[in-house]
Amino acid sequence: MRTTASTTVVPRRGATRAAAALPVPPRLAEPDARWDLLLLCLAGYLLASVGRVHQLFPLLGLVRPAILTGAIALGIYLFGTRVRGRAADLRWPATKAVLALLGWMVLSVPGSLSPGTSLATITGDFAKTVAMLLVVIGAVRGLRDVQRLAAVYLAAAATYAAVVIARFDLGGGESWRLGDLYYYDANDFATFAVSAMPLAVYFVHAARRRRSRILAASALTTLALGLVWSGSRGGFLALLAVAAFVLLRYRAIPVRWRIGATAVVAVVVTATASDRYWKQMGTIVEDADYNRTDESGRLQIWQRGIGYMLQYPLLGVGANNFGAAEGLLSPFAYRQQFGVGVRWNAAHNSFVQVGAELGVPGLVFLVAVIASALAALRAVGRRAAEGDAAAADGAPLAQALTASLAGFVVGAFFLSLAYSAMLYTLVALAVALRKVSAPPRTGRRSEVPWLQRRPCAPPPRSTTAACAPWASPRSTGG
Repeated sequence: MRTTASTTVVPRRGATRAAAALPVPPRLAEPDARWDLLLLCLAGYLLASVGRVHQLFPLLGLVRPAILTGAIALGIYLFGTRVRGRAADLRWPATKAVLALLGWMVLSVPGSLSPGTSLATITGDFAKTVAMLLVVIGAVRGLRDVQRLAAVYLAAAATYAAVVIARFDLGGGESWRLGDLYYYDANDFATFAVSAMPLAVYFVHAARRRRSRILAASALTTLALGLVWSGSRGGFLALLAVAAFVLLRYRAIPVRWRIGATAVVAVVVTATASDRYWKQMGTIVEDADYNRTDESGRLQIWQRGIGYMLQYPLLGVGANNFGAAEGLLSPFAYRQQFGVGVRWNAAHNSFVQVGAELGVPGLVFLVAVIASALAALRAVGRRAAEGDAAAADGAPLAQALTASLAGFVVGAFFLSLAYSAMLYTLVALAVALRKVSAPPRTGRRSEVPWLQRRPCAPPPRSTTAACAPWASPRSTGG
């Protein structure tokens, strides 16, 4: 007799035998078949906190979308029946590292150069970011939910790029590139754009509908154009890193797709970049660049930042206090007593930023956040190679998120983005994908090879049916 893939509804007591035979369409039987209120609120929160849509469109700011959607999502997560096993969301190494970073920030407040600044950074932004990271991880029900939130991240970046391109004009002289934008500056925006490009490549290949593939391709070209307009050298280096990863390591999609996507971006960049743009990119390797020679250039700021970390190795100068350290602790601070102004520089490097502001432990926690997120994505690929069907479905997205994180890390090496919602959204998506695509096996092993226990030998064949842990459904008639 021919059978069809369907799920049978289990009737309640007293239900008729006919009702018990009613099939449920497979797609509707899956828990992540449709959007729900929690996921919609998370989408709204990401559009506001990362995409800054309420600043792009001021009317949205009247309803405070980040606070509204974030509060509803957090309420559903804490008190709703949809999310179960909240404590299990804390077991992931990336989650533990993020919570450790938050805890160390709190510990640094009393000894900060400006305790009020540190406390405002924690309560105003970072604590909310960490809370929503936990909500994202707990909210996803399956691969489709992770895909939806990844699509929201892509849409946020593409919308931001499209609005910036439409509203800002480039000219000659110093106006050849974008400057201060909505919330982000040009360099921040460039990193945001590059981190979203691998997701566009993923959806161009993986989307089922032609319209979705066209939208993803449009997003990719818009992001590439926005990157050129930003004139960011760090963004350009991040783009090169992402392009190299897509071409050499993004093996979940065919080579022709990888080459095609890279070629599209290359065509957009070469066709729209001005001579001034290429001249700016050429200064990356010049010894006379101000970043190498000026006291406010990146190299000298990094050297001073490392000095602050060594001076305050345990708790640092306090979260978001790097600028205060420049004004109070730098070798140039004495000038102020003679009426000479001293520039309170940003760190221009996320790792130097955290090392100086939170000490060596804070730097270790930040590196652990990024490394554990990459390890989670690698675990999905490893399980897919072992033949796990769920992991195989998630492997292409895992590689796309790996490329996104790589692009962010390269861009953040030249920017102060250690507490940025961009990073922790990508980390949340990485852990969420690990959760739904390659959950830990029973008798969970460490992901570190030398900490794994050697598996026990199975019992003799004659006793297999009597020993449930090794018994298969077929051997027991199940």
